Amino acid sequence: MPKILIVGGGYAGFYTAWKLEKHLRRGEAEVVMVDPLPYMTYLPFLPEVAAGSIEARHTVVSHRRHLKRTKLITAKVTGIDHANKTATISPEGAEPYQLTYDHIVVTAGSVSRTFPIPGIAENAVGLKSVEEAVYVRDTLISNFEKASALPVGDPLRQRLLTTIVVGGGFAGIETFAELRSLASSLLGKFEEISFEETQFHLIEAMGRIMPEVSLPTSEWVLKDLARRGANVHLETQVTSAVDGVVETSTGDTYPAGLIVWTAGVMANPVVVRGGDLPTEPRGRITTLADLRVVDADKNVVEGAWAAGDVAAVPDKTGGLPDGTCVPNAQHAVRQAKRLAKNLTAVLRGEQPVDYYHKNLGAVAGLGLYDGVFQSGKIAIKGFFAWVAHRGYHGLAMPTWERKWRVLWGWWHNLWLGRDTVQLEAVQQPRAFFEAYASRPKPPVETAVEPEKVPASAK
Repeated sequence: MPKILIVGGGYAGFYTAWKLEKHLRRGEAEVVMVDPLPYMTYLPFLPEVAAGSIEARHTVVSHRRHLKRTKLITAKVTGIDHANKTATISPEGAEPYQLTYDHIVVTAGSVSRTFPIPGIAENAVGLKSVEEAVYVRDTLISNFEKASALPVGDPLRQRLLTTIVVGGGFAGIETFAELRSLASSLLGKFEEISFEETQFHLIEAMGRIMPEVSLPTSEWVLKDLARRGANVHLETQVTSAVDGVVETSTGDTYPAGLIVWTAGVMANPVVVRGGDLPTEPRGRITTLADLRVVDADKNVVEGAWAAGDVAAVPDKTGGLPDGTCVPNAQHAVRQAKRLAKNLTAVLRGEQPVDYYHKNLGAVAGLGLYDGVFQSGKIAIKGFFAWVAHRGYHGLAMPTWERKWRVLWGWWHNLWLGRDTVQLEAVQQPRAFFEAYASRPKPPVETAVEPEKVPASAK
């Protein structure tokens, strides 16, 4: 029985395994999925997790609950030797071992792409995982709690109430707007803090935001953010973030209590660089439109497949400048579904079919009851766009079990308001116990008396 190894359990990996279970007959192939996390994260919900509008656990999908016939290995893939069809599996705290396969599906996703700017690695946080979203939420609320105890005009108070988001793409704008919305709602609970004290700055190197929508729509978003007290700095770059003080190319300086980095992604370097599969200049694995891996001469690498952010999949619609699909959730899900069908077809001696998806539009949430929707020349703004945003992503969330958890949470929040309790201390769960834990007393050293010298020896 052929063995299919899926590297990565995110969007593309989870959907590939999920659909292979549907398409493959029992005994037709063995499917193994390796990922260091036991769940798939629905990334479009992370800005709402950071804003307290969605419970963090509701935005992830358990592998073991929903993949019934897939063998799951909670570990990292640190090496791929496709010439010998073996992969190096590295479980946490254990020795690596080799796993053989017949077909490999690389869906390791992407990580935050950063630049060697002083202080960013030490003081910023990304928004590519649910853990980061929870950290952002807890930090913002904790900063309000700390600032409320300080006198007005105190430099530390001003710093705690300043939030910086770097990157003006969809993820950056949604995160920025959601955090501004959260901060505005917190003001009703912190009477000591005024609206003017809360400073929100988004820094974007390009001359516009949200390239996925039309220029008039992006300009409306800028005006909407300005109306809500959120400042966007276009054609501006971060030059330093040492000690949490953000310096920009325009000479401005912002001591910040929270710095969120959303300026792009790159293919997972651990998997890509640790293997022998061919890649393109941006570090993504090269594929045909049918998702089979190919080398520089377009020769198919037998038994190798790739999809999602880690793959350079040709865009058959011809709508993108570099000719490949953009790394987003919309493509990852649809590519995974096509890959599962194609892999099943190849196992049965049939021909694979090219992946083709024309983007029908883009929708973004900009905080509670505010959003933007763009489809062709049609643009919807405000409340109805926000409803479209929630409707689309509520239905796109995989499995009905997770859909109901998200929808039920939204219904509760409609009547009870968003949850603004922060659990920052969970980052160091043993600190409270250690502070009061009894410890063994140090052994008492017994004093050694000097040896008496006999009088006769004097």
